[in-house]
Amino acid sequence: MRFSNQIEPTDLPEERAIAWEDAGLPAPRSASHWLDETLAACGAFEWVTFAYLMWLFAIVALFHRNVAHAPRVLAVHLAIAAAILWLARTAARSRSVAVGFARHWYPLPLYIFLFEELSGLVHTIFPGWLDRWFIAFDYNFAGVHPSAWLARFATPALNDFMQFAYMTYFLYLVLLPAILYFQNERTAFWTVMASTAVAHYSVYVIAILLPVESPYYSLASLNLPALPGSYCTALIGVIERFGRVHGAAFPSAHVAGSMVAILAAWRYRRWLFWVCLPFFASMCVATVYGRYHYVADVLAGIAVGTVGFLAGDWLLRQKGALPENQAAE
Repeated sequence: MRFSNQIEPTDLPEERAIAWEDAGLPAPRSASHWLDETLAACGAFEWVTFAYLMWLFAIVALFHRNVAHAPRVLAVHLAIAAAILWLARTAARSRSVAVGFARHWYPLPLYIFLFEELSGLVHTIFPGWLDRWFIAFDYNFAGVHPSAWLARFATPALNDFMQFAYMTYFLYLVLLPAILYFQNERTAFWTVMASTAVAHYSVYVIAILLPVESPYYSLASLNLPALPGSYCTALIGVIERFGRVHGAAFPSAHVAGSMVAILAAWRYRRWLFWVCLPFFASMCVATVYGRYHYVADVLAGIAVGTVGFLAGDWLLRQKGALPENQAAE
């Protein structure tokens, strides 16, 4: 028995879609169509992030014996990739303000998580530290150990200012993107985000290829005096207590990320560049003064940040670099 509203089987995909449409039902989506839609919802930031996650997945899988809980690390990275795809697709199909906000700002906690996990990944390939090269570079560059030499100028007030300057890095990650976001300059916003991603992920890759501690650990034998201070010093102490990564000193992620922000401010908000420049310069000094980095780390961070901004700018000029449904200004 045949019913008049029965959908006849069809051989061609086009005929099958028409049959579903005539029946008043949404046409079923093929897996390839779903994948095309999901990838279209991604932009340059996701391209860079997936490239880093794929590289990291391959390295951890290859050297899994050197990584504690390697299966768990791999599973977490797969979950991160799946969550990014889900969020990008959902945001492209939703008008929810909350979803759209999350889609734009999820990069910030992602940077922090991927940096923090380096504490368990810096020896994935090489078991030892390479600080002796950087100690030698700094000494040949300055004729002294810069972190030890700067200690002669230490006072509680200067210590506090230097710690404040070091923490301005977190403002650089937010300040300009927030201005661009709320003024609906989406291309500029994603250029900054993609550039920051290139810079940060480059730092993370190099940190695994060249494991470096920092003067805080490598120069401990010099018995350098402590750097006491007030509120800023206490705050950075809390941050370091719960978030310090042993390793990942070269290049400086602080300098690389801030360099992207400085270059982007020069392009998009010149007044902000001039406001931030003195603090950026102070932060570069503070990374050495506070014994977080070598001079080599700072110089490399400036170079990586510059390359990151140029690469991000180039990426956003490519077709499909702006996430789907993001109107360019």
